Amino acid sequence: MIEVEGKTVLTTLDELVYPARTALVLVDMQKDFIEPDGAFGRLGVDLSMYPAMRPRLAGLLAAAREARALVVHVQMTTLRGRRSDSPAQIRLNLRMHESARAGGPPLRYTVLGTDGHEFVPEFRPRPGELVVPKWRSSGFWGTNLDLVLRSNGIQTVVVTGCTTEGCVESTARDAMFNDYYVVVAEDCVASDDERQHEASLLLMRHRFDLASSAEICSVWAGTLSTGASGRGPLPVPDYR
Repeated sequence: MIEVEGKTVLTTLDELVYPARTALVLVDMQKDFIEPDGAFGRLGVDLSMYPAMRPRLAGLLAAAREARALVVHVQMTTLRGRRSDSPAQIRLNLRMHESARAGGPPLRYTVLGTDGHEFVPEFRPRPGELVVPKWRSSGFWGTNLDLVLRSNGIQTVVVTGCTTEGCVESTARDAMFNDYYVVVAEDCVASDDERQHEASLLLMRHRFDLASSAEICSVWAGTLSTGASGRGPLPVPDYR
């Protein structure tokens, strides 16, 4: 950590992802986005990045649970009859995957009460873990995510999930605008467009801290070995 004009700033990965002040945020790990028989898979959208990413994210989730970092599952949600879709949102859904739609209706996905809205098996929340429904790309826009993070003393969000250039980057940016430290687990995000994924990582690398799941897990394992994990007193002051 460093001092800047009387303010203490966390700088190392060990400080940033200390479990008691960190939330692992899983964005939209839902059937409609990543399973072949989900809404995007049925359209023929390229889901080839997800099989390699999913076990890495599952490992990071297991490490977060063991270290007792806060786990938050963000769940994209839409209402039947497009009751939650504004005309501008419908326009966005006309632009996304336009070639795959082949002139068909605007994208429709993660409708509340459908199978596609559900989390895939390895990312189903455990009892007591937080689930935050969202209605737009960002996990913060129109949700209680900021409230639950602040209520639990969170300073850092580790952002994971899909899609990199869409809901992940939108959530990461809004986390920064809400004054959280942002760490993107770069091997635990993926997209249905590899070029956009790489472009988004390039942008985020110059704004946020990027780290591999192995690096983050190593920090969390270290806190367990020293007995410093959990949601108890911090080994360094909480400067929020």
